Amino acid sequence: MTPLRIIFLADTRPGHYHIAQGVITALSRLRPVEVTRIEVQRKWIVPTRWLRARINAKSFYPPRMLRMAYRIDAEALPEADLVVSAGGETQMPNICVTRLLGVPNIFCGSLLRGLEPENFSLIISSYDRDATSERHLVVLKPSSLDPEELGRPEVVPRFGPDRRPEIAGLLVGGRAGRFHYTRREWEKLLGFAAEVSKAWGTRWLISTSRRTPDNVADRVAELAHDESVVAKFIDFRTAGPGTLPEIFAQAEAIVCTEDSSSMISEAVSARLPVVGVAPKRHRFNEDEKAYRDFLMKNGWSRVLQIAQLSPESFAQALSEIEPIQENPLDALAGKLKARLPQLF
Repeated sequence: MTPLRIIFLADTRPGHYHIAQGVITALSRLRPVEVTRIEVQRKWIVPTRWLRARINAKSFYPPRMLRMAYRIDAEALPEADLVVSAGGETQMPNICVTRLLGVPNIFCGSLLRGLEPENFSLIISSYDRDATSERHLVVLKPSSLDPEELGRPEVVPRFGPDRRPEIAGLLVGGRAGRFHYTRREWEKLLGFAAEVSKAWGTRWLISTSRRTPDNVADRVAELAHDESVVAKFIDFRTAGPGTLPEIFAQAEAIVCTEDSSSMISEAVSARLPVVGVAPKRHRFNEDEKAYRDFLMKNGWSRVLQIAQLSPESFAQALSEIEPIQENPLDALAGKLKARLPQLF
């Protein structure tokens, strides 16, 4: 087949553009793709309300908005068959490029107030509230991770009091937004990991993130000297991003701090049972709360308060999780083909 020519509008937030990349990866399972990535950087002197008003105006002229608000030269845009983007800052340029080129478009995320679903051919959502909308497709947040390439088992085992993981992953985040961890909670989390190792013989693959405080990363490094507890420690300060696939390939279950939606979502996509752990002081915004509810409603994850952590509570949480059995990329590809048949 001839390649599907895609204009990929990307903002600067990995949690957004990784989702769009997941959609493109799913599309590539149906047809070869040629991707032109364009960075979206809005001029902040242009208010959102003005942009929204212009989008809905009869005098709307896409090249002018692209140039004035986003520094995108409309004449330099390549020919394309599809526009894909994720994140609120990409909605307006997505509509502009789509109307200019006269091609279908996919947006991933929640629509800005005042923008109608009819501006998009398909909207990828992970919120049950959108399930009745004809323009929405409600699925797990797309990820470009392929569980088969990671070597994940075809039949995903279930764990609990009678079956315990030999290797588990611990993904450590840090303070973010409305998530605040105390020193005692960090000590409780690491103490829990050591307690599980002592009780079950489980060894941990531990990774920190850019948000992990230095004193917490240093404490993990100390714990890593005990090889009966830590099989491998990946320190973000030296390793940098992109190391999670190594953990997903080897772990049988994941414990992840609840401040990172992307880490939890990618672990679920890798067909792993995921237990999120939360500090006492935390609060989700409306969308994040809806997404976590979506994950738990489907039986893919559970959440424990750090203060509640013990081998027994961990085993109980694992017993309530049924990991995804199918390949999420194949499942998404099938749904995209059904919703946008003209592309295939």
